Amino acid sequence: MTGALPSALAPWSASLAALTPELATALGPLLRRLDALVSEHEPVTRAQGTPDGHGGLARTGRPDQLLPSEWLLADEFPDEFVRRLVDGELLHLAPEFTSPTPTGRTVVLADTGPEQAGAARLVQLAALLVLHRRAAARGTDLRVGILGDLSGTWLDGDLEDLLPAWLEARRRSDPTPEDVRHACELLEDGDRAWVLTSEHLAALLPAGTRTLTARPAQWDANGATGVEVHITTGRAAPTTALLPLPAPDIAVRALRGAAFRRAAPVQAVLPTGVRGGALPVFTTDSRTLLARGRHADVLLAVHLPGTARQATTVRARRHDLPGPALAAGRTGRRLIVLCARDRRLFPYVSGRRFCERGEYVVPDSAALGLDRDGLDALLTEPVLPLLVDDRFLRLPIAGRWWRIGPDGRAQDDGPVGRQAADLPYDRARDTRLYQGNLPAGAAQARHLLHGAGAVAWSTDRQTWDLVDRDGGHQLVTVREQADVIGLTHGAEGAALITVGRKDAVLRSAGANGRRTLARLSGGSGRPALHPTLPLIAVPKGPDRILVGDAGTGRIHHVIGSDQ
Repeated sequence: MTGALPSALAPWSASLAALTPELATALGPLLRRLDALVSEHEPVTRAQGTPDGHGGLARTGRPDQLLPSEWLLADEFPDEFVRRLVDGELLHLAPEFTSPTPTGRTVVLADTGPEQAGAARLVQLAALLVLHRRAAARGTDLRVGILGDLSGTWLDGDLEDLLPAWLEARRRSDPTPEDVRHACELLEDGDRAWVLTSEHLAALLPAGTRTLTARPAQWDANGATGVEVHITTGRAAPTTALLPLPAPDIAVRALRGAAFRRAAPVQAVLPTGVRGGALPVFTTDSRTLLARGRHADVLLAVHLPGTARQATTVRARRHDLPGPALAAGRTGRRLIVLCARDRRLFPYVSGRRFCERGEYVVPDSAALGLDRDGLDALLTEPVLPLLVDDRFLRLPIAGRWWRIGPDGRAQDDGPVGRQAADLPYDRARDTRLYQGNLPAGAAQARHLLHGAGAVAWSTDRQTWDLVDRDGGHQLVTVREQADVIGLTHGAEGAALITVGRKDAVLRSAGANGRRTLARLSGGSGRPALHPTLPLIAVPKGPDRILVGDAGTGRIHHVIGSDQ
């Protein structure tokens, strides 16, 4: 990326990596001028800190920091000493400093209403790049709050995730001073907040508020070419400057998000003529996503790469089974499927042989509490998990674990969890996926979830106690019109995943507030959460599945038909 930028923008290469080279170059003059304006009000440099002895060797330094051996060289070989001095080869003791730990975050409160459309949004884009870079230089984070959003959700993370989320957060109405006051109440001690808004709203805010406003001030035949930017912080006199805008064509692409660079999602291809995506599911802790095909005796398996950069295309493997799949699971490189035919259950194995012919065959599904209607109903649902426990196969049916031995005998192995009918299959009793004793109150809770070492429980499905894998405890309140579909644990800790009953909007709710997973919302079927990784699979029609990060909403994999 650095080689594609002008030399004047080389120091910005890390921040501008989230943009295409064309947009980065076009924004260059605006970025540099805006950074200089912000610097007048808020220096970015961190204090050097308190001297704390020496921390190694360096090629530069004061004469009194030269090593004794270098002074000996000056006495014995003065010409060599002078040569090393000129070439910067002399060794010095490097001073060490104890730097104070940075406190507070850089917070942007962004006005995304109609009045900020067009040129003002471009200035906001440049301001986010400037403030993100300055926050990194201070050793702190940048968070973005949308004025008028009462959910308390912050946008944060890398610029390649933050910028598209900010762009998609447009609102239909302009914010009010009350919206700014509400957003400021969510700030923590030491936070440094900037309000990016209109001149009208900035004039109504209390004195001392850091504001940055922009309005078009120059035009040509193609549109606005310059903006008047006004900055006020209360510490110094307000600053007003005329800044240039990018050319209209690249500006329009930027405002549509077409000039943002993202890690390309992995493309996974389904076999021709097979309809997948209706019922995706992760059944074990492997990275294999399973989905039924158009026919009941077809199972599709997609092994997802670890990151989107590891591959460009992944093909789903089609398994033509001897009967409809009731349950399936991957153990290492082996896929084991429990098939059903005429109420008879028997295993299908892809990979290294697991059992002898005739083993693990259940003559009648009634041995697992399933009559014909119950079995037929399960065959229209997502494939059930199938786990290998020593020499037994285990699967959950109707809220209870069932164990099948090599002789085909089925045994009731205890409850999966209380009120299992109210929530999707929770893996509470599977010690492969949750280790440790349940916290006080969880064992008797009416609703119980486990995932990735975290546990959550509730008595009313509205207020949840959430304990992450490090033992941190928090209370999370879920909106009335949303259902909890699972629990995940990502980089920001544990969070509940909810889906709206009317609009199918996915959200994560945890210690850092609520975040809308906009790109994964609006699915055509039931989302599937991975039991140990922050992954979620969402069907988008009969031939497409999106797989993304359950914490940030970023899409990692797109699974679709090759037709």
